[in-house]
Amino acid sequence: MLEENINTSEVKWSENVIIADADYVGNVAFDLIVNFERMIGRRIPPADLSQWAVCMALDGGLRPGDNETQLILAHDKNSSEMANFKPCHYDRELSSTAFKDEQLGEFVITPLPVEEPLVSKGDFILDLVRAVLAQEPVKRVMVVPNADSPELYDALRNELRKVDDEKKRVTLFAMQPMQGGNFRQEILGYSLMSALGIRADEIK
Repeated sequence: MLEENINTSEVKWSENVIIADADYVGNVAFDLIVNFERMIGRRIPPADLSQWAVCMALDGGLRPGDNETQLILAHDKNSSEMANFKPCHYDRELSSTAFKDEQLGEFVITPLPVEEPLVSKGDFILDLVRAVLAQEPVKRVMVVPNADSPELYDALRNELRKVDDEKKRVTLFAMQPMQGGNFRQEILGYSLMSALGIRADEIK
């Protein structure tokens, strides 16, 4: 099913690739909005997608320079938009678009619909991670799987055991530390809080 959505042999791959389960990320953003609105007593707007991508790249080890980063958003085929984000509409606002960050360079956005039950989102992301890691130009991979799926996380951990850390730097993101493997880990909530405009001084 992956080949029907993206022909990996024809893609011009960047050195930096972010692969995210967009439905999962949107749900986590919703939970943060609800919890922090109650905590800090103000309305929290949708997360800024570009700010989130920049924070993800920094957490994944990207440093200032003329970089290019691909942001791949795997989503349910029946979802037209990334919930609790702005911009959010996959076809109208995100498909084949890009933005430039002054410090980190260009980010190219690619939404990829997943047609369940023909293929599960977890299997799709696992296949996509395998395909990206096989690409010679790719040096840095950041992955946001559905961390509520232990089976997927175990499969990713097993897959990443084969990765040469000297050639590919892989970072997995979740809301809490997970059992380790041959990859780095970062907390997803930090980048989302920044994208939601939640300041450290607001949290008591």
